[in-house]
Amino acid sequence: MRARRLPGMAALVTAGVVVLTGSGTGPAAAAPTGTPALQAATTIAAKTPTTTPTTAYAAVRAEAPRKTLRLGAKGEAVAWLQRRLAELGYQPGRADGRYGGTTLTAVWAFQKVNGIAPTSTVAARTWTALESPRAPKVLVPNGQPTRAEVNLTKQIMVLYVAGQPKLITHISSGSGVAYCETAVWQGKQQRFCGSARTPTGDYKTTWRKSGWHTSYLGRLYNPIFFNGGIAFHGALSVPLYPASHGCVRMPMNVAEVLPGMLGTGVPVHVRGAYRRA
Repeated sequence: MRARRLPGMAALVTAGVVVLTGSGTGPAAAAPTGTPALQAATTIAAKTPTTTPTTAYAAVRAEAPRKTLRLGAKGEAVAWLQRRLAELGYQPGRADGRYGGTTLTAVWAFQKVNGIAPTSTVAARTWTALESPRAPKVLVPNGQPTRAEVNLTKQIMVLYVAGQPKLITHISSGSGVAYCETAVWQGKQQRFCGSARTPTGDYKTTWRKSGWHTSYLGRLYNPIFFNGGIAFHGALSVPLYPASHGCVRMPMNVAEVLPGMLGTGVPVHVRGAYRRA
């Protein structure tokens, strides 16, 4: 699907996909320097021996309610699902017993990590996996204890802190489709063309912006840049396929908490390749 800027701020959640308009992605303007926000987020955890994620996950077991849930469901089974996802490092939102779009993207991330085709329905396979969850696949076994790993194949991002998966989220990366966009930039109408790719490689987080940041290819919420104009950022559209100009889109609630967890100078490893069905 061609990456493009999306107008408006309305949100539509359906049973199989979240379609939320209003967020473009892509390269950003030149970075401001010396901002207090930048200076405040400059720590990287020391390299110390830690328990492996697989060992930690093997000890996290629970008995699931096993009630089939669909988008829009309400009740204690949904609250259990939300609490369990949060316990495992996903970001389902508040445990309010309401199965909405925020919980849905956390379910998708969990299903992808556990080898289940992402769907809005929480049924037997997902409940079984929630009882005995897999750890995310480690992409860089000898990486720093605090690092971010982007799995383009599964379309997830994992933030490790002290060697443990602290945050796991559904993402949407570069679509891989060439684009040409016309936009008003620096006071005049200009045309920008490029390839909507999220390059693999090893990077580090650099500058960031609080709130909405406007680039010449759209708007990014709480962006944290790690490869030139490519950033992690919140978006109102994070579908189940790569759709950005190259940035790593993530759900808005994840973008709210990520800046407090991911400092500047932290390694970012991007691996894999998405294969369309």
